Amino acid sequence: MHIHPAALFNPVQLATPAFIGLVLIEMIYARLSGGARYEARDTATSLAMGLGSVIVGALFAFMFVDLAGFARPYRLVALPYSLWVIIACFVADDFAYYWWHRASHRIRWLWANHVGHHSSQHYNLSTALRQPWTGAFTPGLLFKLPLLLLGFPLPMLLFVGGLNLVYQFWIHTEAVGKLPRAFEFVFNTPSHHRVHHAVNPHYLDSNYAGVFILWDRLFGSFVAEEERPRYGIVKNLYSFNPLTVAFHEWLAIGADLGRAGSLKEVLGFVFGPPGWSKDGSRDTSDAIKARWRARRADPASLPAE
Repeated sequence: MHIHPAALFNPVQLATPAFIGLVLIEMIYARLSGGARYEARDTATSLAMGLGSVIVGALFAFMFVDLAGFARPYRLVALPYSLWVIIACFVADDFAYYWWHRASHRIRWLWANHVGHHSSQHYNLSTALRQPWTGAFTPGLLFKLPLLLLGFPLPMLLFVGGLNLVYQFWIHTEAVGKLPRAFEFVFNTPSHHRVHHAVNPHYLDSNYAGVFILWDRLFGSFVAEEERPRYGIVKNLYSFNPLTVAFHEWLAIGADLGRAGSLKEVLGFVFGPPGWSKDGSRDTSDAIKARWRARRADPASLPAE
């Protein structure tokens, strides 16, 4: 079945009123039941980050258009606008999203952009709107390049990418517990994504999926929700200033580069994992998890975190 490119609308734009309505409904639910915590300044920061992300995204949209133009002569085939191709594009785009998301937690350059999304110590639907402003300064778009080279057209990629973002909105909540086992096995859910946003040692750097949690199960990054998650980042900001949220890690990278004494240190501070240091004096997620595993095996071997 052929689908006209003009029929591929912007899912995020269409869903935005629903996002706002659902945030308000969850706020009322939180007030009545305590099922999802809201803090006024935190929510305002998330909304400001979301608005800023929309503005910045519009300003730098030309970069994706230019990348598609570059890839066009080299694409393997010109895939048609059909339902099955759109479904394949959706799955392929989610696969690419998994690897971008995983890289964004493991490479500090990408983390400097992504960390703002994780900076809230609350977990509710407004957290989904806490989007970064600096993606244009990272090579994140390169994760879309293989899809362009396979022959998926740009309007289709924009459409399925929007669907992916819309799906991820509802999983940012504590108001939904675990869902039926079959659904939890295949799809990303609030339970799985709570783990992803948590700073509990064994939850760090896990559950990167956008829509299909199967990628995490396949590539060894899945962790089930067990103990109650604690949200935020390893060193919380304690700031509600959107500028601080958006740029603090970039400033930290700049400070580290200013005192780097070798090319190895420069590369480590930019391309190493968050928390990398030459002498190991800072904590990476791997170091935190290693201490947790050692403590679990022998509780007397290490002091408590």
